[in-house]
Formats: sequence, structure tokens, C-alpha cells
Amino acid sequence: MKIICVGRNYAAHVEELKNSVPKNPILFLKPDTAILLKKQPFFIPDFSDQIHYEVEVLVKINRIGKYIDRKYAHKYYDEIGLGIDFTARDLQSHLKDKGLPWEKAKAFDGSAVIGNFMPKSNFTNVNDIKFSLKRNKEVVQNGNTSLMLWKTDALIEYISKYFTLKIGDIIFTGTPSGVGKVFADDVLEGFLEEDKMFSIKVK
Repeated sequence: MKIICVGRNYAAHVEELKNSVPKNPILFLKPDTAILLKKQPFFIPDFSDQIHYEVEVLVKINRIGKYIDRKYAHKYYDEIGLGIDFTARDLQSHLKDKGLPWEKAKAFDGSAVIGNFMPKSNFTNVNDIKFSLKRNKEVVQNGNTSLMLWKTDALIEYISKYFTLKIGDIIFTGTPSGVGKVFADDVLEGFLEEDKMFSIKVK
């Protein structure tokens, strides 16, 4: 399986990082070694002093597809989840300044939290799902999929032009505003609507 991540998919997040709004979705990949193992804490790596949390709605692909037309994209997933794209912001900024790839800042071991999934049928409208992240019981990120610059079906259409989607692949659909630094002993909890999808201890 592969993890396909979407950058700058919420206007407020683009603004908070002082980036420009892209003309097309920004894509990057995480390897399977980036997945944080279930019930394991997240260990802050020694190569960064600015590890940021980014809560994101996840989509799990359920069939093989290439060049998927947007009108058929809804058939390629039937589960929605929530996760965190941990980002070494200081390293990312350095790499961006040098015009270099982001992988070291985005795809390091443990950088992908994949929480629980629930049936897509649980939601009245996948383009209107509330989600949030709590840090030590305080809400730090609030989002709604209605605010995506590119909705899920549009992302699947675009991604499948470049990468064949396979069963079990996971799309991280982007993060809303409110990203911030994590500290040792933080507890991060993610919610889809009112359902808790993960709880992570930081060390």
C-alpha cells in the first residue's frame, strides 16, 4: 500500500504558512515505514525542533483504478478515517528554500498516524464532515471537508492520472489551519464529528 498526501488543500492553512494557493493539488508520498504502529507513542526525532501536527481526513481506496473520471470516483472508496501528517517544519522550510524535495520532513518513520476508519455510509455528505484535533484536551484544529479546495472525488481523479490507485492505498486529504508544535508528554486526540478516531502520546 502507499500513502498519498495532499498539500495546501485548505485556504486558511495556506494563508497561515504564508504560501501561495496552488493551481493544482500538491502531492507527495509517504512510505509504509512512516506509519506509526498502533498503540505506540510518537517519538520526537532528534533531527527537528519543530515537529508540527496536521490533522487530516483519510480515504481508503477499495479497488484498482487509473485515469478515474470524477463522476465515478465515489465508487473507489467506502471508508473514511482520520490521521496526522507529522511534519518537521524547520527541515521542510530549509528544503523548500533550497528547492529540494520534502521527503525528509514529511516521510520519516512514524510521521503518519492512521486512526480508525468508519463506513462512508455513516455520513450524509462526504463533502460536509466536521473533524478536529485536541492537544491535551484543548481543541487546536477544527475543520470541515466543505472547505477543501479540491474535494475527495476531484483528488481521486487528479491523483489517478499520475499513480495507479490500488486496494488499501490511503489518501491524506490535507489539513486545516491551526497546525502547531508538539512537545513531549502531549496527548493528541482526533475526532470525526463526535467519534474519537485516535489518541496518541508524544514522547
